[in-house]
Amino acid sequence: MKLLRVREVKFLGCATRIVIMTIDNDNLMNSIIASLGRIDTISLDEMPNIDLYMDQLTTFMDERLKKTTRHPETDKILTKTMINNYAKNDLLPPPVRKKYSRDHVILLIFIYYLKNILSINDIQTLLGPLNDRFHRSDDELNLSRIYQNAYELQSEALEPVIEDLKKKYARALETFKDENISDEEKKKMQMISFIIELSYDVYVKKLLIEKILDNVTETKAAAKEKSKDKGKDKK
Repeated sequence: MKLLRVREVKFLGCATRIVIMTIDNDNLMNSIIASLGRIDTISLDEMPNIDLYMDQLTTFMDERLKKTTRHPETDKILTKTMINNYAKNDLLPPPVRKKYSRDHVILLIFIYYLKNILSINDIQTLLGPLNDRFHRSDDELNLSRIYQNAYELQSEALEPVIEDLKKKYARALETFKDENISDEEKKKMQMISFIIELSYDVYVKKLLIEKILDNVTETKAAAKEKSKDKGKDKK
């Protein structure tokens, strides 16, 4: 593998000082970061205006979200079994006369992203308030308005995420510089440093989400118990 010895490189316009840099790692990271800007999310305007049968629903989700998978040629976006399981676990209201509405599509998109990091129970807790607003009218806070808010927040969050990735990558390139190891080993160790830092970031955020949802569950359980006690007192 060819190596490039430099003192400074440009990483998406960000100057990064290093001792040894591989062309492959630099190109890989630039390619990955650039691809984040091409994530194809689904806007409200792109959602069908008519209710869909099961096959139409799975086809729509597959066509729109296939590129977000790790292995687009084999990974499944949504299957009939998945949809039925979501309904059984109270994540998704049942269809109306075998048809799924825009509200169903919105919930399924949320589930698709959340299932990669949260358990079914946690998703139930999080989406519970959304299910309560299923098929609300346009003059109320409905799922379309909630989804639009999330869509806008996601768009605004991408640039800070990319900046954070560049900083983490630059820090990783500063590791193992003084170790008496080959250039190839140094490159591997720096990539490991980068992945570990990313993983820790994911771990902390996942832990935070779980703590928040645990608090929601505990608060709801306490309120239910308090309501029971009040009922007993009245008797």
